[in-house]
Amino acid sequence: MFRFHKTKDIVTLFHKPSSPASIRAANLLKQVSANAAESATEDQASDHTPQTNSFRQRQEFDLNVTEDPPTADQLRTILEYVGKNRISSVVNGASTENEALKKFKESTDNFKRPVVVDWNNGKAVASEKESEILKMLEQTTST
Repeated sequence: MFRFHKTKDIVTLFHKPSSPASIRAANLLKQVSANAAESATEDQASDHTPQTNSFRQRQEFDLNVTEDPPTADQLRTILEYVGKNRISSVVNGASTENEALKKFKESTDNFKRPVVVDWNNGKAVASEKESEILKMLEQTTST
């Protein structure tokens, strides 16, 4: 049988290696990615049940971990994804998109990390909370 395969979603972690929160987020994402890949190829006759329910629903995705700051266009997209009420969670001292872009242009150090972005599903989390990251990853529009 001939079947077209959907391309994998891309999830990016804007990472800061000196941040314990960012390291925890990177480890969590690597675990979720590995479990998603495993469940995508596992033999249905075998029981390879993940240890927690958190990882079952996610489709396989490409994980991109970068220490580089986002581009200005990426930042605009991230701000759109997190929503107007959460701009300050992405850029230090900013409460509007214009303020965030200005502060980011002044110094990329104003960009808070970790930030996890699911580009294909239009979602972003600027938080170190594992529950928020997992919730974002589970709420995909992909089937």
